[in-house]
Amino acid sequence: MKRLFFGTDGIRGAYGGDVVNEAFFARIGMAAAHWLGARGVRGGKVVIGRDTRHSGASLARAVGAGLNAGGARAVSLGIVPTPAVSRASRLDRAALGAVITASHNPACDNGVKFFGSDGSKLTDAEEAEIESLLPPAGGAPSGAAGELPGESALEAYIADAARILPPGSLRGWRVALDTANGATCASSPAVFAALGAEVSCVGNRPDGRNINAGVGSEHPEALAALVLSSGARLGAAHDGDGDRCVMCDEKGQLLDGDELLAILATHALARGTLARNTLVVTVQSNLGVDLAVGAAGGRVVRTDVGDRYVAEKMRELGACLGGESSGHILNFEFSPTGDGLAAALKIAGVMAETDRPLSELRKVLKKCPQLSATLGVREKRPVESLAGLCGAVKGLERELGGGGRVLVRYSGTEPKLRFLVEGPTQEAVRSGLDRLLGAARADLGLA
Repeated sequence: MKRLFFGTDGIRGAYGGDVVNEAFFARIGMAAAHWLGARGVRGGKVVIGRDTRHSGASLARAVGAGLNAGGARAVSLGIVPTPAVSRASRLDRAALGAVITASHNPACDNGVKFFGSDGSKLTDAEEAEIESLLPPAGGAPSGAAGELPGESALEAYIADAARILPPGSLRGWRVALDTANGATCASSPAVFAALGAEVSCVGNRPDGRNINAGVGSEHPEALAALVLSSGARLGAAHDGDGDRCVMCDEKGQLLDGDELLAILATHALARGTLARNTLVVTVQSNLGVDLAVGAAGGRVVRTDVGDRYVAEKMRELGACLGGESSGHILNFEFSPTGDGLAAALKIAGVMAETDRPLSELRKVLKKCPQLSATLGVREKRPVESLAGLCGAVKGLERELGGGGRVLVRYSGTEPKLRFLVEGPTQEAVRSGLDRLLGAARADLGLA
């Protein structure tokens, strides 16, 4: 069954468009309630969290109205990080969790994603089943719904996160945080401070319209500057909903998800604690990750792009660590979904245990030359129908042989065509990427 509205990370788009609006969100809420009912769960509690976007409150009320009309019981958690909703779904006897967010997208966008009662994101098949139960337009309550009953989830999430490291283990540390004017503004600084760190923040003044605006994991320049100006031992930046993390070392140099995963995996391998000696990443991750983990005695398994595909493969293999180069880090010892705060704490724990700065720990990963690019598209024509692009890809793959990779795919959440080229030299990678972009522009009729 093909999904029409759900992408790689829920439903997402411009607020006020054909899909991301109160009327449609009421319908998707009712469909989710009917889906629960078809599984024998009637009257079950559904917890709803959101990030700081101006459109979040009304969309959350609309989803809740639809859920209630469909026979579920919607409860608002207010503004909380996505992993806090996952935790509440799993530990607070909820039948389902929903997060109103567009993650790293700008404030003009919004969306919704669902978590099962185990705290994991729903599968493609489950999302397709919900779509199949959508009531017709006008068949759900209007979006002008009243306030939902509320419950607190933030304090329990903060307390759990603080237990990742021993009490007082960051006493004397200076830490810089960028909370993207998003859902982690209250939680991440509170946890680092509770562990003894002196915390400096940027991106911590949300106004409903500045989420991810020049700050956060997509714009880490402000974090790097703060690390240097404050003398911080490390810096961490989240995206708008808090399930991602990128970091800066004490020199203000950025570390992406691949570097964080390589540090965590090789450290665990050295101590015999990496479950199944396996790290799960996506096809987007640098080949250097495979080399670093292999040299430490482990193995790397790859999945399609999307943190929930990583999670599914981790469950299948019995692995406990995985993630994406974008900064989604999954550690099943703490949470069944990506958690940017937990990732930052785990890295701080490695630093404390080894007494080594992040600028030294990062050297475990030697990246292969890699470049990526995106093209905005008017429609997502099948890649296999783009003859010029397909020919360019095959030609480049022949040239690179086993010394590189080529990846071309559409974004699951935005109207963009994404490219990645990896190879033996920066020159070869740049030349190859330019050829692919030229072929795609010609096929798609882009200037």
